[in-house]
Amino acid sequence: MNSEKVLSFFKEITKIPRESGHEEQIIAYLQNFAAEHNLFCRTDKAGNVLIVKDAAAGYESVPTIVLQSHSDMVCEKNEGVDHDFAKDPIRYVIEDGWMIAPDTTLGADCGIGIAAQLALLASDVKCGKIECLFTVSEETGLDGAMALEPDFITGKVLLNLDSEDEGEIFVGCAGGLDTTAEFHYTDDAVCEDFSTEEIYVKDAMGGHSGDDINKGRANAVQLLGRFLYSIKDLDWQLIAINGGNKRNAIAREAKAAIAAEEDTLDIINERLEAYFEEVKEEYGAIEKELKVGYCEYAGDRNAAIDEMTAWNLVAALCASPHGVLSMSQEIENFVETSTNLASVKMTEPGVIRIGSSQRSCVTAARRAAAAKMEACFELAGAIVRHESEYPGWAPAAVSPVRDACVASYMKLFGVAPKVKAIHAGLECGLFTEKFPGLDMVSFGPTLRGVHAPGERLDLASLDKFVALLLDVVVNFK
Repeated sequence: MNSEKVLSFFKEITKIPRESGHEEQIIAYLQNFAAEHNLFCRTDKAGNVLIVKDAAAGYESVPTIVLQSHSDMVCEKNEGVDHDFAKDPIRYVIEDGWMIAPDTTLGADCGIGIAAQLALLASDVKCGKIECLFTVSEETGLDGAMALEPDFITGKVLLNLDSEDEGEIFVGCAGGLDTTAEFHYTDDAVCEDFSTEEIYVKDAMGGHSGDDINKGRANAVQLLGRFLYSIKDLDWQLIAINGGNKRNAIAREAKAAIAAEEDTLDIINERLEAYFEEVKEEYGAIEKELKVGYCEYAGDRNAAIDEMTAWNLVAALCASPHGVLSMSQEIENFVETSTNLASVKMTEPGVIRIGSSQRSCVTAARRAAAAKMEACFELAGAIVRHESEYPGWAPAAVSPVRDACVASYMKLFGVAPKVKAIHAGLECGLFTEKFPGLDMVSFGPTLRGVHAPGERLDLASLDKFVALLLDVVVNFK
C-alpha cells in the first residue's frame, strides 16, 4: 500500500456519480470490489457498506480497527459549466503538486478516504482485523450514520478519514442542526409599464460552512438580501429569487429578478454600482473574483411575488445571522457556534424556501442559534422547522488510539502533530451514541476549497497521510 495506489483508486472513484442521496453506483462499486477480492461484505437498508479484511496470521489478538469514510460528495459547479453530476466523471487537473477540479467539486471529501480504505483492503499488509465502513448521505444530514444498527461493526477503535488538514489529528467536533423557513406567496400581476432585469451576486469563494465559516468570506444570499433591502424606498416588484445550494456550503451565487419603471431601474443600477464598490471595500482582501451587477432577465415576466411576502422575505434575508456567533472559551481560536445562511430557492409554485445550518460543540448554543434563525423568519411570516440534528463529539480524557497516532506521527516525521477539535461536523459524534466506548480519532490529507468548485488535494500531504495510516494500522496494539 502506498500513496500512488491510493491515488489510483481515487481516480477511479472520480468517475462514479455519488451525490448525496444518489449513491447507488458507488455502493455497487464497493460491493463488486469486495467480491473481486473475496472479502466479507454487508450492506444495510440505508446503503451503508461494511467490508471486512480478516487478521493476518499472527495478528489475531490485535484489536480490530474500523476505518470509516462517507461515500457521498457535495456536488457544486460554477454557473454556466456543462457538467451533469448524475453521469459525468469529475474533470480534474494536476498542477504544482495539487489535484484540482477547476469548475466543480473534486469529491476528495471524502473520496480520498474511500480510496485509502480500498488500497489497504487490496494490499498484503500484515495487521489485525480491519472493518472498513462506508456511510451514505453524510453531507445532507449524516443519514447513513444515523441509520446504523449497533451490531453493524464489532471494532472498538475507529479511524475516521474525513479530515482535511495534514499534521492535525482531530479528537472532537461540533454538532449540527438544519433549519428551513418557508414563505408562501401569491402571484401579483407585473405592472404594465414596468421593465425587468436580473440583479446578481456571483463568483464568491464559497467553501465549507464549518471549516471556512471563520474566514470572512462573502455570502452571496446575504449580500443580495442587503442590497434589495437598501432599495426599499423605491417602487419595484420582486419576480423571482434564487441563491446558494447546499446547506453545508457558503453561498457563492445569488440572483433576483425585479420589475420597475425604466427611470427607477436606472436609479437601482446606480445604487447597485455604488453597492459593489462598498462590497469590494468590505471583502476585497479575501474575495478577489466577487461580482455584483445586473443583466437582462430571460425568465417569465407575467407574475411577481405578492408585495407583503416580498418585503418580509427581503427583510428576513437582510436580518438573518450568518457566520461565527461565538468562539470557544476553552480552546484558543476555535469556533464554538456558527450559522450558515445557505440558500433561498423557488422550487415549486407559491413557495420560497430558505435553508440554513447551525453548528456548535455545545448543544444549548446550537439550539439557541437555531432559535435565533427561527425567530428571525417567524417574525417575517415564514413557517420554520428544524431537522437532522446530530450531536457533537467531545474529546476523551483517555484515548489509546489518539496516543498511538501521535507516537506514529512523531516517529515518521520528527515533529508532534496538532491534536485539536474541528468546527465541522463529523459522524464521530453519532458514533459515540451508536457505539458506546468507541475510541476514535480523525485525520486526513490536506484539502482546500471543499464544498466549492476548485476543490483540491495536496499530493505531498497524501504521502504523509498514507504513511501515518499504514503505521497506525500495522503497529496498533
